[in-house]
Amino acid sequence: MRSVAMLKGSTQKRTQRGFTLIEVMISAAIITIGLCSMLAVFGVALAATQNAQEDMIAKQLASESMESIFTARDTSQLGWNLINNVSNGGIFVDNPQFNPINNAGADGIVGTGDDAVAGAQTLQMPGPDGIIGTADDPAPLALTNFQRSVSITPVVSGGVTAADLRLVTITVQYTTSQFHVPKNYILTAYISQYR
Repeated sequence: MRSVAMLKGSTQKRTQRGFTLIEVMISAAIITIGLCSMLAVFGVALAATQNAQEDMIAKQLASESMESIFTARDTSQLGWNLINNVSNGGIFVDNPQFNPINNAGADGIVGTGDDAVAGAQTLQMPGPDGIIGTADDPAPLALTNFQRSVSITPVVSGGVTAADLRLVTITVQYTTSQFHVPKNYILTAYISQYR
């Protein structure tokens, strides 16, 4: 009986299963594709982070222009007839301010003709301590890839032009440093002659 049991045990196939070389190669290829995809996403995230700073600067430049127009109206620094583009009898230049964007001139209003003598606008970034105005701050950042335009148009409704309401459109055009693609940030608001 023993010999019969031993014969049966030795003739039975053992079913051990492992990974074949093909299976290992396929898994390595899948892992490689996954890692390459992760690296590509990481690169896009870095580019988006860089572009976010330029987007923030464009937003700030547009907001600064809009605030100066409303402040000039609210403080009666400008009469209603002057809150217009030069071509319509106002003081705001018709064409965009090309590189570089200038600071506000003597009148303190952004986008007017006297800005050219005020000099190029720069952005001061904080140094390693995170505080602006300390000794470790880097040199001011020139805004050479930005341009800004102010457009003030009358509001027309039903064929009638509103005498006391205008549409202000601030456009800041800039190119991203990563892709060199022009982008626009547009800020619009209505302004009336009443405070």
